Amino acid sequence: MRNTNKRLRDIISNGGMARVMAAHDPLSAMLVEEAGFDGIWASGFEFSAAMGLADVSLVSMTEHLDNMRRMASRTHLPIVADIDTGYGNAINVLYTVEQFEAAGAAAVVIEDKMFPKVTSLIAGGRQDLVSIAEHQGKIEAAVSARKDPDFMIIARVEALIAGRGEEEALARAHAYEQAGADMILIHSKQKTPDEIESFINAWTGSVPIVIVPTAYPQMTEARAKALGKIGILIYGNHAIRAAVTGMQKVFAQIIEDGGIERVNDTIIPVAEIFRLQRMDQIKENEKRYLR
Repeated sequence: MRNTNKRLRDIISNGGMARVMAAHDPLSAMLVEEAGFDGIWASGFEFSAAMGLADVSLVSMTEHLDNMRRMASRTHLPIVADIDTGYGNAINVLYTVEQFEAAGAAAVVIEDKMFPKVTSLIAGGRQDLVSIAEHQGKIEAAVSARKDPDFMIIARVEALIAGRGEEEALARAHAYEQAGADMILIHSKQKTPDEIESFINAWTGSVPIVIVPTAYPQMTEARAKALGKIGILIYGNHAIRAAVTGMQKVFAQIIEDGGIERVNDTIIPVAEIFRLQRMDQIKENEKRYLR
């Protein structure tokens, strides 16, 4: 059984800032680990995109869970699971948290939007929030459902995304901390870090903050650490964007050239895929066991 819960919590408890990279399948999760990140973000946005679907609650809890379980089976890193709104009300959250913890997640993030949600960074998207009391109930349910006290419940505050301002964002964050959240994820779609930095500077709670600086890339790791309150920095969608970038370029080159001769030297050799598939281990096992 994977035992990554304490490893992630220890980074944060010791005053560190965990660097967590998004992944959408086992292969991208393996590459996250090889690159040297501290954890994997089992991104709902990335998995939806990998399925060719919008991130608007079209992908079921079972599909997300199965994908996360497959990632967990191929890596040793802690996985922070994006469970959107918890796939229903607080009763659904009880089951969801139980299942994701059993599947190998080290933490779950639950956002305070209404179901079905709309992805946060889309221009003009519907961003309806549940009441503070309702989300407190979800957080309390999540805390009660976990088996391992090191398994973290992260409450995601979408008030800034919804345009409701810092005052409401802080009120929601404090309420979720009171409900038992281990960390607060504060999200913003502003193009600079100012809004997030203002929130963090105003935050007087005792639990650390999680940020996802997708919209404001000026927020470097050094700048985030200097704020003194950030426990996790998530790179939220860079795996799927990198994959699409690479495929679009290679596919266009093949069409332009009418063949693969020129592009062949710009992509990794098949031997690298064999390495990632651990074919050396397969061959060794064949020698040992096939008779």
